[in-house]
Amino acid sequence: MISIHRTARRPKSPLLAGFGGALALLTLLPAAPATAAPVPDSAPRAVTSAERATAAYLDAARNSPARLAAFFKELPKGGDLHNHLSGAVTTEYLIKLAIDDGLCIDATMTAVAPPCGSGTRPASDARTDSAFRQQIVRAWSMQDFPDNESGHDHFFDTFGKFSMATWYTRGKMLANVADTVVKQNQFYLETLVSPASDSAKKLAETVGYDADLAALHRKLLAGGQLDKVVDEAVKEADDTDVQFRETAHCDTPRPAPGCRLPVRWISQVSRNSSPARVFTQIAVGMRLAERDPRFVAVNLVQPEDGEISLRDYSLHMRMVKYLGRQYPGAHVTLHSGELAPGLVKPQDLTFHINEAVRVAGAERIGHGVDLVHEDNWQRLARTMARRHVAVEVPFSSNKQILGIAGDDHPFNAYRRYGVPIVLATDDPGVSRIDISHEYQYAAKTYDLSYTELKDLARASLEYAFRDGRSLWTAGSAPSGYRPVAACRADRPGDGSPSARCARFLAASQKAATEWRQEVAFAAFERAHSGRA
Repeated sequence: MISIHRTARRPKSPLLAGFGGALALLTLLPAAPATAAPVPDSAPRAVTSAERATAAYLDAARNSPARLAAFFKELPKGGDLHNHLSGAVTTEYLIKLAIDDGLCIDATMTAVAPPCGSGTRPASDARTDSAFRQQIVRAWSMQDFPDNESGHDHFFDTFGKFSMATWYTRGKMLANVADTVVKQNQFYLETLVSPASDSAKKLAETVGYDADLAALHRKLLAGGQLDKVVDEAVKEADDTDVQFRETAHCDTPRPAPGCRLPVRWISQVSRNSSPARVFTQIAVGMRLAERDPRFVAVNLVQPEDGEISLRDYSLHMRMVKYLGRQYPGAHVTLHSGELAPGLVKPQDLTFHINEAVRVAGAERIGHGVDLVHEDNWQRLARTMARRHVAVEVPFSSNKQILGIAGDDHPFNAYRRYGVPIVLATDDPGVSRIDISHEYQYAAKTYDLSYTELKDLARASLEYAFRDGRSLWTAGSAPSGYRPVAACRADRPGDGSPSARCARFLAASQKAATEWRQEVAFAAFERAHSGRA
C-alpha cells in the first residue's frame, strides 16, 4: 500500500524523462536582470527600469482586488518545496477518487471501504446531494472553519478522514497537484510521500530497537532486508509514473500542463512512531535518495507537539545525524519549530530548531515558527544565515494550525538576520489556498516590494534539492543573485544565452529551471510595465 499522509543512479523513468527531457530547450528560450534583496552588511542592489515599472503597477493595483489577484497569479513563483501530496490535492478531487473507488462515508465523514452498511452513505451521493458534499468538504479541509477556534486538531484530523481515498492513487493525485502548480506559474515541485510505508513498518517490528544506532543499522542491512524495502519503494515510484502519465495524458497529443513540471519526491517519516520505525523510515528514505534520482531527501512529519515527537525529539535528531553520515547523497529538510506558546511546555520551545540545524544538519527548516523562543535565537539565526539554511514558510498553515500570523510570525526576524526564506503551501488542499495566496498575503502583511517578492521566488529554486549547479554564484543569494562565470556576460531572461552559458544550462537541471523562471520574469515585467 502506498501511504501518503548520489552514487549509482538508475535510468530515468518515463515520469523523470518527461519532466526533464525539455531542459535542453530552455537554453533556446529568451528570460530579467538578476537581483536580490539585501541582507545585513550588503549593499543594496540595483533595480532595473522594468522592475520599477512593475513595482509601480503593483502599487497602483493594491486597492483593486481583481487586478491584485491577477498580478499574483501571473507572478512567476519559483517552486513549492514544502508540499504534502495528499494534503495538496484539491478536496473536490479527493471526493472524486472516493466515488471512483466506490467508497462509503460514515457518520464522522470518514471514507471507509464498501459495502455501505448502516450509518454510512455511498460517496457517490455527493454528486447529487450538495449538502452532503459540503459536509465532506468541511470535514476534509479547513473550509468554513471559524477563525476564533483552534484549527490544530481539525487540520490534522482531515488526513485520517480522507486517507482511504488516497490509497493506490499517488499518480492520480500528482496529476491533480502538478496541474495546479503549473497553472500557478511555478516551475518545480518537491512533494512528500511515505515510500513502502507498510513494509518499512514490518521491517522495524521484525528487527526491533537497539539504542546502538550503528548496530541497529547493521541489523536493517542484514540479509538485504533494507534493500528489499527500497526495491518496493522504487517499484511503487515506477507504478506512480505510469499512473501519472495515464491520468495526465502525457503521451497523447494533448498532454495536461503538469506533464512538463519537474517533480522530485521527499520521503516522509512518521515521527509519532516507535524509535525502531522512525529509524527504519529514515534509513529507507536516505538509501532511496542515493539510489533513485526521483527521490532527493527525507523529512519528519506528523504533529511536532505529539507525545512521542516531544519525548524522542533529540533522539530523532541523532538518528538523522548518524544516517546522514552513512548516506551523504541524501538531503535533509526537517519540520522543526512548528510550535507555539500554550501548545507545549515552555522548555519544548527552546531547542527544536537548534538541534535540527546543529545536530541533524538540516539544510532547510519547515515552519520554524518558534524561532524567538529558542535559546540564544539570535545566534541560531546568524548560524542559519551563514550556513544558508532556508526556512520554508507556509503562512496559511501556520495560522490555521498554530494561530500564528502577522507580527507574531518570525518572518521579519528571519529576514533581518539574512536567513533565506522560501514561501510554500504545506497542504493547500486542506488549507483551501494556493501559492498565489501566500505571496499576496506576504506582500500585504509585510509590505513587500516587487523586487522582494521576486527574490522570494528566486530563493525557492536556489534552495531546491535540484540536480546540478545553480545559475547564481555561490554565496550571492539572497544578497545579490549574481550569475555564475559561464553566464556573467548574459542578462538572464533578456535574450538567448551565449554559447558558453547555453552549455552550462544544458549540463545543469537546476540552472536551466532558474533560467526558465528568468524568462518568465522578463515576460511578466514587459507585460506589467506596459500596463503601468
